[in-house]
Amino acid sequence: MEQIGTIFSTSPTLVTWILIYIVAQRLAELVYANRNTRRLLAEGGEEFGADHYHWFILLHGSWLAVIFLMVDPLRPIAPLMLALFVGTQILRVWTLASIGRWWTTRIISAPHFDLVKRGPYQFLSHPNYTVVVLEIAIVPLMLGLPWVALFFSILNALLLRHRIGVENAVLQGRGDNA
Repeated sequence: MEQIGTIFSTSPTLVTWILIYIVAQRLAELVYANRNTRRLLAEGGEEFGADHYHWFILLHGSWLAVIFLMVDPLRPIAPLMLALFVGTQILRVWTLASIGRWWTTRIISAPHFDLVKRGPYQFLSHPNYTVVVLEIAIVPLMLGLPWVALFFSILNALLLRHRIGVENAVLQGRGDNA
């Protein structure tokens, strides 16, 4: 019984706080994205590529689960990897702030919807995908899980190849540059 009390009284490590942050961030993004999705659909938007959406949910959920199961919570984190992680989070915030009400985890479009060309969208066609690619690699590497980084980066690349193709086709169909 004393051992259980010790486990629960241990203060969280930096690794634990990073994982809590990632989960909280993902949940907050889903709430924000779902609200935007409902509004955009109500404004006449159409969803494209819904057939692959569940694969992204599975990929991200599995990525987090594997990290939680394999990570050593007492592992020290290299300052460079932590700095790279923080940099991806800054890019994520800049991306979401730039796209604002148009951001969603789904591909929603309509001819009358504005195409965002400010913030990181001035430099990258898909800055949020850049963040996700970096994050899927950096977080496991930061936590000493290189095989997790490699495995999920490959799966993510395969899914993103398809998704970016769908998204670019939607933008071309609107007459916008992808």
